Amino acid sequence: MTRRDFINSTSASCASLLAWGMLPAAPASAFDLPANGRNTEGKARKVIILGAGLAGMTAAYELGKLGYDCTVLEARSRSGGRVWTVRGGTQETELNGGAAQTCSFANGLYFNGGAARIPHHHQITLQYCRELGVPLEIFNGANESAFLYNDGGNGDLANKRMRISDYHNDMRGYTSELLAKALDQSSLDQQLTKEDIEKLIDFLKNEGDLNTAHLYKGTNRRGYKSKSDPGAGNAPGTLTDPYGLADLLRSGFMQPVFYNVGDYAYEQQTTLLQPVGGMDAIPKALEKKLAGKIIFSAPVTELRKTENGVRIVYQKAGKPVEITGEFCVCTLPLPILKGIESDLSGTVKRAADFIPYMKTGKIGLQFKRRFWEEDDGIYGGISRTNMDINQIWYPSFGLQGPKGVLIGYYNFYSRAEAVGAMSVAEREKLAMTQGAKIHPQYPSEFENSFSLAWHRIPFSGGGWAVYDDATRKKYYPALLEPDDNIYFAGEHTTYLTAWMAGAFTSARRTVESIHARVGEYTRK
Repeated sequence: MTRRDFINSTSASCASLLAWGMLPAAPASAFDLPANGRNTEGKARKVIILGAGLAGMTAAYELGKLGYDCTVLEARSRSGGRVWTVRGGTQETELNGGAAQTCSFANGLYFNGGAARIPHHHQITLQYCRELGVPLEIFNGANESAFLYNDGGNGDLANKRMRISDYHNDMRGYTSELLAKALDQSSLDQQLTKEDIEKLIDFLKNEGDLNTAHLYKGTNRRGYKSKSDPGAGNAPGTLTDPYGLADLLRSGFMQPVFYNVGDYAYEQQTTLLQPVGGMDAIPKALEKKLAGKIIFSAPVTELRKTENGVRIVYQKAGKPVEITGEFCVCTLPLPILKGIESDLSGTVKRAADFIPYMKTGKIGLQFKRRFWEEDDGIYGGISRTNMDINQIWYPSFGLQGPKGVLIGYYNFYSRAEAVGAMSVAEREKLAMTQGAKIHPQYPSEFENSFSLAWHRIPFSGGGWAVYDDATRKKYYPALLEPDDNIYFAGEHTTYLTAWMAGAFTSARRTVESIHARVGEYTRK
C-alpha cells in the first residue's frame, strides 16, 4: 500500500498526518519543505490562485519557494482583499447604486477598513511580519479612559457618558463588598476554614479597594475630579465620587453590547499589535515578493475542471481570457464564489450558498484636532454604545498630532445592514449625530469622512464567514478537502474567521496538502 492509498483509505486528517510524521509540520516560523514543485518532465507545476488577499498571496509565496509556477488572479486593482487601509486618494464605489467615494484624509492619516489588530498569540501572523520585514507597533484596544454610553436607558445614568474605569472599579468595589459581607455572615454555601475566609477577605479588600469595615466608598483607581488632580504644594487632589450600586445596575451597561470591554475576549487580550503606517503594509510586502505573478483587475467568471487540471476564465479589459494549470487554489469569499460558473461539486456549492457572512461597516472621521486626546485624555482604545454606531475607535498612532482620524462607527448584523443601506451623506450624519452625544466636540472639529459597508463592497460580500455549530458540521468539511484539483483557502476554511491568522494558516495548510500530493506523483 502506498502512502497515498493509506491516506485515502483512512481519511486521515492533516493533524493526524502531522502527528504521524507523514507531513512536514507548519510551526509559526518560515516553511522548510523539500522543494519538488516540478513534474516528471522537470517543468514547474502550474498553480492558478484566485484572489490576492492574504491567503492567496501567501499560498503563491510559499508555493513559489518550492518551485511551483503560480499566477494570482485578482478582481480588484489592489492586493489585500479585506486587509484594506483607507487613506487619502482611496476610491471605492459600493454595489447596489452606491455613490463613488474618494478619500480626502490629510497626509499620514488613515483607518483600517478591514483587519485592524494582531493578537500577541497569533504567532503565524507575527512570523510573517518578521519574515516580510513589516515593523509593528502597539495597538491599544483596551483603554479604561474610553467611554460607555447607554442611549435611552433608565435611571440617573441614562444618556450620560461614563468612563469605563468608573464602571469597572465601582462594580469591582460593590461586588467585593457584597461578597465580603457574605463571608462576614458565614452566608456562603461552600464551607471555608477561618484561614480560607481571611485570605479571601484580604483578596477582596485589595480587589475592590474596600475600607477597614469592608465597605466600598470609592477609590483613587477611578481618578480625580476635573482640574483637581494631585499636584505640587498643598494639592492632594479630590477623588471622584462613586456611582451608587442601584444606579449602575439600572444603567444598562450589563447588556452584551457593553460587556466585551477591556481584556475579556481571548482574541483582544493585551498585547495587541498593528503594522506601522497601516495594516496594508502586510499585503504590500507580500505583493512585492510576487512581482509579476499577480494579474489585477481580472475578475474570474468561470472555474472549470479539465482532464489534467483546471481551466479558469477571467475578464481583462472587458474581454474573456483563459488560463490553465494543474492545480487551483481558490481563496475567494464564498458569496463571490457562488456567483461564478463552475464545475465545483454539489457539496462545495451548497457550502458557498449556505455559509453566511457578517454584515459590518465602518466610517472614518477626520477632525481638525485630536480632542479625544487633548480634552478627554483618550489615547487609543474603544468607546462602546448601544446606538447604531456601536463603537468608536481611537487611533493608536500619530499621538498628539495636529489632526486625527477616528473610526466613528463599527457595527454589525442588522445595524450594519441598515446603516449600509444609507447614502454616504446619511451615514456621515448618523455618525456625527450619535457620536456627538459622547463627544460634543464633533460638530466644531469635523472635516471629512469615508465610510464602507463590507457586504456592499465589490468582490467581498461581507466581513467574514459566520459559523454556528450546525453550519460548521454540515457545510464546513466540504471546504477542507480538494475538489479534484481545486483546493480552498481563506479565513472561511479555519476556526480563525475574521482574523489574518486564519488566512495565513489556511494557506499553509493548502500548500502542505498540494505538496504532499505532488510528492506522491513524483514517486510514481
